[in-house]
Amino acid sequence: MIRIMFVCHGNICRSPMAEFILKDMVKKQGRAEDFLIRSCATSTEEIGNPVYPPARRELAAHGISCSGKTAVQLALSDYEKYDLFIGMDSANIRNMNRILGGDPHKKIRKLLEYASGGDVSDPWYSGDFSTAYNDIYRGCCGLLESEDIGELE
Repeated sequence: MIRIMFVCHGNICRSPMAEFILKDMVKKQGRAEDFLIRSCATSTEEIGNPVYPPARRELAAHGISCSGKTAVQLALSDYEKYDLFIGMDSANIRNMNRILGGDPHKKIRKLLEYASGGDVSDPWYSGDFSTAYNDIYRGCCGLLESEDIGELE
């Protein structure tokens, strides 16, 4: 089983979008049983809150539900539980390294490393959930085709 943790600042927009987009992709490929896909936050400010309503609406527009998801925080103990930790932007990567005490097994990646590079657009500030969805979708497509997944299979 391939265990993936998506990470963003609050776990109410980008990382849960990535979690449910990738879950939908692997389900459609008939590979859902091969993956454990979760998401979490680097901060504590949204812990226990549901996915932000505009993010839920964007997912729903693509036929994807995220019902029941509430924000949780990344913990040091997660490092041994997951194969990949995928952040949405450079700040997430810095905070993941801090929380996880570094990355000795090279498990931390940025999502758009699997696509065009750069950071996933942050809809919390822009209000543009469509661009964030498209960034995440492209990143997830690239992730599934990547050597990282191939090496874990």
